[in-house]
Amino acid sequence: MRFPSSIFVSVSLFTAETTAALYLSSTYRSAGDQIWQGLTLLFTLVPSVLVQLTLTFIHRDLSRDRPLILLLHILQLGPIVRCLEAFCIYGSVGRVEEPYVSITRKKQMPRRGQAEEVERQVGQAEGKLFTHRAAFARTSVIQAFLGSAPQLTLQLYICVLQQGVSIGRGTLMVISLLSIVYGALRCNILAIKIKYDDYEVDVRPMAYVCIFLWRSFEIATRVVVLVLFSSVLQFWILPVVLLNFLVFFLYPWILFWQSHSPFPENIEKTLTRVGTTIVLCMLTFLYAGINMFCWSAVQVKLSDPDLINKSQNWYRMAVYYMLRFVENASLLLLWYIYKTDIYKFICAPLLVLQLLVAYAIAIFFMLVFYQFCHPCRRLFSSSMTQGLWDCSSLLCLMCSSGSPQNRPMVKEAPTPSAQKEPARQRPHDTASDSTDDMPNDTTYDMLNDTTFDTPNEMDSNIGGGINGDISHSVHCTV
Repeated sequence: MRFPSSIFVSVSLFTAETTAALYLSSTYRSAGDQIWQGLTLLFTLVPSVLVQLTLTFIHRDLSRDRPLILLLHILQLGPIVRCLEAFCIYGSVGRVEEPYVSITRKKQMPRRGQAEEVERQVGQAEGKLFTHRAAFARTSVIQAFLGSAPQLTLQLYICVLQQGVSIGRGTLMVISLLSIVYGALRCNILAIKIKYDDYEVDVRPMAYVCIFLWRSFEIATRVVVLVLFSSVLQFWILPVVLLNFLVFFLYPWILFWQSHSPFPENIEKTLTRVGTTIVLCMLTFLYAGINMFCWSAVQVKLSDPDLINKSQNWYRMAVYYMLRFVENASLLLLWYIYKTDIYKFICAPLLVLQLLVAYAIAIFFMLVFYQFCHPCRRLFSSSMTQGLWDCSSLLCLMCSSGSPQNRPMVKEAPTPSAQKEPARQRPHDTASDSTDDMPNDTTYDMLNDTTFDTPNEMDSNIGGGINGDISHSVHCTV
C-alpha cells in the first residue's frame, strides 16, 4: 500500500494558504484597506466551505451518526481530521488481520502483445484509504480553481496598483500558485486513472514534471495577462471574465437540452430533484472555473450517466488553445495601447513577448507530455498529430472559403444536361464530422468516481465499517 502523500500535500497547501490569507487580511485591516481585506477573506472562506461540503458528501457523513466530525467540518477543520484519519488507517495496515479481502483484476499495459490481467487482494483498510485519496483529489481541484486562482489574481492586482510586494502578499501568491498547479496536476492524473480504469497505470516522474511545467507556464501566463488588462481597463475586465465564464458554464447545459435526455437521477439516491440540480450546477461552475485559467481535463456531459464526455478529441483541445492564445494576445495588445505611467519602468514590448513565449512553452510541454510521457499513450485510439493536422486543415479551409477571390460572384443556372449529370468527387467537409465519435484521452468523473461499482457495496463500505465487497475496479490514485 502506498503512503498517502497526496493527502498530506493537499492538506498542507490548504492549511498554508488559509493561514497566509488570514494573516494578510489582518495586515489589510491594520492599514485600513477594508475592500482588500473583504475580498481576501471571501476567496478564503468560500472555497473552504465548499471543501467541507465535498468531504462530507463523499464520506456520506449526513447519513451516519458522527456529530463530532460534522462539528469539526463546521469549524473548517475537516481536512485536518480526515488527514489524521487517513494516516491512522495507513499505520494500522498489517497489524490486525482483516476478516475480509476482495480480489481486483487489472490489465497491464500492452507492450508487444495483448494485455494480461493481474489479480491482487484488496483489504478493507485499503478501500477506506482510497476513499480518502479520492475525496482529497477532488477537494484539491475545488480549492485550486475556486479559491487559489481568484486569490492569486487579486493579490497580483494589488501588487501592480501599489507597485510593491510585501512579504505576506508574496508568500500568499507563491502558495496560491502552487495550489493551482497542484490542483491542475491532480485533475490530469485523475483523468488518466478514470479513463483507463481497467489498466494498471503507472505515472512516471517525467510525466509529473511535464504536467507541472505545462500547467505552471499556462496558469501563470493567464493570471498575469488578466491582471495587466484589468489594471488599465478596469470596467472592461468584467465583461471579459463573465463572457468566458458563462460560455463554459452554459455549454454543458445547452448540449444537455439539445440532446433531449432525461434528467440525471443517479448522482445520489438521497438527493431530491432540487438537490441534484444544485450538485450539477456546482459541477458546471467548477468546470467553468477551470477553463477560465487553463484547459480542463474533464469535459462535462450532463446527458451521460457518468456526467462526463468520453468522446473528446484532439480537435477540441487544439481549438481551445488557439482561441486562448489569440485572446491573450488581444488583451496584451489592448494593455500595451492603454498602459499608464505605472509601467514606465517596464519594457512593455519585451513583457508582451515574454508572456506570449511563456504560453507557447506551456503548449510545448503539453505536446511533450502527450507524445512521450503519457502513461497510456499505447492505448490512444487516435493520433494526436493527425488530430492537430485535421484542425489546421479545417482552419485553412475556412480561411480559403472566406476569402473574396474564392467566392463565386454570379451563380449561373444549370443546363438540362448538367442537371442530369450526377455529382462527382465532392470534397470532404471536415467540419461536418461528428466530434462526439472520437475517444477522449484525458477525462475524469467528478462525482461518480467511487471505490465501489454496485450501490449495495457503496453504502456498506464507504464509511467506518466495511461489510461489502470492494469493486473489482479500484483506482490507483497517486
